[in-house]
Amino acid sequence: MSRIDEKFKILKNRNETALIPFIVAGDPDLDTTEALVLKMAEAGADIIELGIPFSDPIADGPIIQTASQRALRRDVKLSDVLRLTERLRIDIPVILMTYYNPILRFGLRDFAEACKECIIDGVIIPDLPPEEAGPWISEARRMELDTIFLLAPKSPEERIKNVSGMSRGFIYYVSVEGVTGIRERLPSDLESEVRRIKVLTKMPVCVGFGISSPNQAKEISGFADGIIIGSAIVKIIEDNLNSPDMIERVGNFVSSFAKALEIPQKISIDL
Repeated sequence: MSRIDEKFKILKNRNETALIPFIVAGDPDLDTTEALVLKMAEAGADIIELGIPFSDPIADGPIIQTASQRALRRDVKLSDVLRLTERLRIDIPVILMTYYNPILRFGLRDFAEACKECIIDGVIIPDLPPEEAGPWISEARRMELDTIFLLAPKSPEERIKNVSGMSRGFIYYVSVEGVTGIRERLPSDLESEVRRIKVLTKMPVCVGFGISSPNQAKEISGFADGIIIGSAIVKIIEDNLNSPDMIERVGNFVSSFAKALEIPQKISIDL
């Protein structure tokens, strides 16, 4: 059982929903990324997702694209991020979100082995469809590294079953068609779509893309196993690049989601 599996098992026993914050590694620099990860873990994150800076992030909207550019201007590479994760040694799972080209250039086997050495628990590769993922899956499973595949709105039943069979850790449900970004409203069919997937799989289903407020997270927690928050956090970083309390502001924002997802404690009164 992987650390991601263990985390979801613990949360399920507590009837809790996983909080998964995302930031771009190296934005605005690697030292700040390290401090942000530690602060988000302290603020109540259950799993941390780190994005690898990439020049053509096709699944990401302007906020995360700009963050990637800030990191790339500092020449942040995949190997730098791996060294960072090796230093972290936090007690919650860490997953990487990266496009396939950096992995291909690094070497599939070398990358899987490096992830194992650097205490990476899982990888999300948005531009690698499961139908073409055989060579990578072989290397990832050899290193007991979870690969998390994505499902989109209106995915047909056959694809849901295929992704369920190949994913490890959890399934990433993309709540909206299009790219990442901050959205004020959730899709009207979000709950029905997630429940449709959960009928066909025993895997945890986590919802991402567009979630930007604790109230949205609270609503989604009623039917999903995890909440992924990305652009809203990255926007705080962007708006506070020159602020000495940027890390604290991100921590407070993540903490507001953790509080929204808390299960109210039953009060017993002895008579």
